[in-house]
Amino acid sequence: MRKVLRWLLAFTVFIGTLSTAGAATAAQSGPTDIKDRLLAIPGMSLIQEKPYPGYRYFVLNYTQPIDHRHPDRGTFQQRITVLHKDTSRPTVFYTSGYNVSTTPSRREPTQIVDGNQVSLEYRFFTPSRPGPADWSKLDIWQAASDQHRVFEALKPLYGGHWIATGGSKGGMTATYYERFYPRDMDGVVAYVAPNDVVNNEDSAYDRFFAGVGTKECRDRLNAVQREALVRRGPLEKRYERFAGDNGYTFDTVGSLDKAYEAVVLDYVWGFWQYSLLKDCGTVPADAARASDEEIWNSVDTISGFSAYTDQGLAQYTPYYYQAGTQLGAPTIHFPYIEGKLIRYGYQPPRDYVPRSIPMRFQPRAMRDVDTWVRHHATHMLFVYGQNDPWGAERFRLGAGARDSYVFTAPGMNHGANVAGLVPDQKSLATARILQWAGVSSADVARARPLARFDAGLDARDAEHEPALRP
Repeated sequence: MRKVLRWLLAFTVFIGTLSTAGAATAAQSGPTDIKDRLLAIPGMSLIQEKPYPGYRYFVLNYTQPIDHRHPDRGTFQQRITVLHKDTSRPTVFYTSGYNVSTTPSRREPTQIVDGNQVSLEYRFFTPSRPGPADWSKLDIWQAASDQHRVFEALKPLYGGHWIATGGSKGGMTATYYERFYPRDMDGVVAYVAPNDVVNNEDSAYDRFFAGVGTKECRDRLNAVQREALVRRGPLEKRYERFAGDNGYTFDTVGSLDKAYEAVVLDYVWGFWQYSLLKDCGTVPADAARASDEEIWNSVDTISGFSAYTDQGLAQYTPYYYQAGTQLGAPTIHFPYIEGKLIRYGYQPPRDYVPRSIPMRFQPRAMRDVDTWVRHHATHMLFVYGQNDPWGAERFRLGAGARDSYVFTAPGMNHGANVAGLVPDQKSLATARILQWAGVSSADVARARPLARFDAGLDARDAEHEPALRP
């Protein structure tokens, strides 16, 4: 009986993998409404349709194998959204690398090409998590294979050109997808994507923090961070009250003291990740004379005292697991803080994942991707922000790259985008995205977004993930 059930499950997933041919036939002789066509795809089910002027917007579940190498070993429901404009338009495949938003939105490449957008929730972020969760099946190849199956299922409906995109961990995800399935996409636009090739060599971050912004701004931030450690006693008492009032606990990280230091040590990094040089005026100018309230509020606003509680960490367990098994995580030094004030330093991802989940680091994973990008990148665009810490270790192109680019937006943070590039690079990047999307040569020559800016759809701020996360 067990063999029969396993055979049936494998057959179901196999049929879903071969859905390209079935969906193509449906496109010719089946339903014509886009919702019906989407739901005709084996394994696709509707959660909700939401109206938005000029579009159809669907929140969907798609049945995926837990293990793409062994599809007979169970499935899970992966959440996706489709912002549908027209099947004749290009399609942008977006992932943040975390949860997927169920509110209609349009990423920058989608506005540029005036196209459809498919957004995918990363595996193991709830609710797209198998139950029970076999964490060994959370890796960059399995996640890329999720994208590949979604692409194969939707390509017969959206037959035009496709471009993969994402910001931060989503930019990493788009890059890994291209590495493992280089024939799927016609182009990749990866925003602010870190590239931690050698996990235990992080001197690039130290050099970044020694020169970012202005000396006046760096001195202000460094002083507040140091003062928060000098005043550890009274501020931790406030932290205890804060945790008690909100029901926060610290079992995963180990203690309130460890969580407090982790939040404080994120302060300078967090400022440059999400703020601009002009925001330095919001940082207390004289930390030594600032009140406890001012120090607390500044650290809480930038780092967030809930970040390393059990409740704050739980949503991001998949990220920390990946950081501790494949992605790597930065470690920086604090030369302006006396050693006696720092008890733990930057804590490794292992400290932020429940001990019941086994972890083992794979140093070859990022080296493999980095080597592939240097030698094989084709139709890939990487955009970084000048003042974004995560850009200190970035993707670089080698002699084998073709029609690929790495650009830096001056003065910008983790929200860097094509619109923020200098004019020549902005025009070139826009033209290449349009070319990869297969639009008309006249549109490519104009090198301007084909869709007007829509304040309700077109987010322009950095995708904010509290604490030290890309």
